[in-house]
Amino acid sequence: MNKIVIFGNSGSGKSTMALALKQNYELAHLDLDTLAWEVENPTVRRNMEDSLKDLSEFIKTNDNWVIEGCYSSLLTEAIRHCTKLIFLNPGIDTCVQNCLARPWESHKYPSPEAQHENLTMLLDWVKEYETRDDEFSLQSHRQLFEEFAGEKIEYLSNQRSL
Repeated sequence: MNKIVIFGNSGSGKSTMALALKQNYELAHLDLDTLAWEVENPTVRRNMEDSLKDLSEFIKTNDNWVIEGCYSSLLTEAIRHCTKLIFLNPGIDTCVQNCLARPWESHKYPSPEAQHENLTMLLDWVKEYETRDDEFSLQSHRQLFEEFAGEKIEYLSNQRSL
């Protein structure tokens, strides 16, 4: 069974890798952004219990999956069920460049213009990855990676194989 969790900073390549794995191995795919935020108001975080309930349902109803995200609170639950952990940690400069090159994410933004309006805030947030101490930080992600006893890999650049 393939049960893969991919995590890292915004712009680290999580979605790109998850979509490639989904296609190559016919996996169900879950972007944790879709569970973490209110659909009607994507600037408001959902109730954690509801997010965890939906995550649990996804895990129960799919035998083979890839889950991607940056939310340690949700990743902790997903990791309990995974067979492989992938930490994308290519560095701040690479993440910034990836964010600048990111195509429109229609599942997150109503238009390319709406996505672009958020770009400055996103880039500032990406640059704080190594100094923050929240659930989205390098510190939190490093702890998840170090504590996982199963198969795991950390990629330090965009140059990686599936």
